[in-house]
Amino acid sequence: MTDRVPDCAEPCSRLRWHGMREINNQNFGLLIAYVLPGFISVWGMSHASATVQSWLGASAGGPTIGGFLYVTLASVGAGLTMSTLRWLLVDTLHHRTGVHPPEWDFRLLSTRREGFDVLVESHYRYYQAYSNSLLSIWMAALFRWPVVSTGWKEVAAVLVLTVLFYLGSRDCLSKYYRRAEAMLQGS
Repeated sequence: MTDRVPDCAEPCSRLRWHGMREINNQNFGLLIAYVLPGFISVWGMSHASATVQSWLGASAGGPTIGGFLYVTLASVGAGLTMSTLRWLLVDTLHHRTGVHPPEWDFRLLSTRREGFDVLVESHYRYYQAYSNSLLSIWMAALFRWPVVSTGWKEVAAVLVLTVLFYLGSRDCLSKYYRRAEAMLQGS
C-alpha cells in the first residue's frame, strides 16, 4: 500500500511513498544482513562511549526518537563496515578452505533473474547475517571487555557463537554457490 508524499508540489504529486510498512523477504534479508549485526556492534560501542550509550536510552531519561534515529543510522553504517570486514576476512577464509566461488555465466541472468533473487534471499542474505554477526560479536566484545569485568560464561558464549555463526555462514555460502552455479550454467 502506498500513500502520496505529503506537501509535494504539483509536478511531483504522482510520486508515491514506498516506505517499509511490512516485513517481506527482501527487507527482512537486508535487516538481518546489515542492521542486526550493526546493532550488535553499536551495542558493544555503548560500553566505551557515553554518547552511544545515551542513544540506546541507557541513561536515566530513557530512549528517545533522536536516539532511535542515531542508533538506526549507526547500525546501518556499522553493518556495512562489518560486511566489508566479512569480505576481507570471512570470505577469504572460506575461499581458502574449500568453499570456492563458481564461474557463473551472467549472460543467463536476465532469463533466470527471479530464481537467482530467491537464492540470494534464501541463502546469501543468511550468509551475510551469520558472518557479519560473527564479526560484530567480536567487535562488541572488544569494546565491552576492557570496561566490564568478563567472566568465563561471556567468553564461552562468544566462542560458542563464533563456531555456530562460522559453520552457519559456511553452509549458507556453499549452498548459495552450488545452487546459483546450477542455475547460471549454460543449458
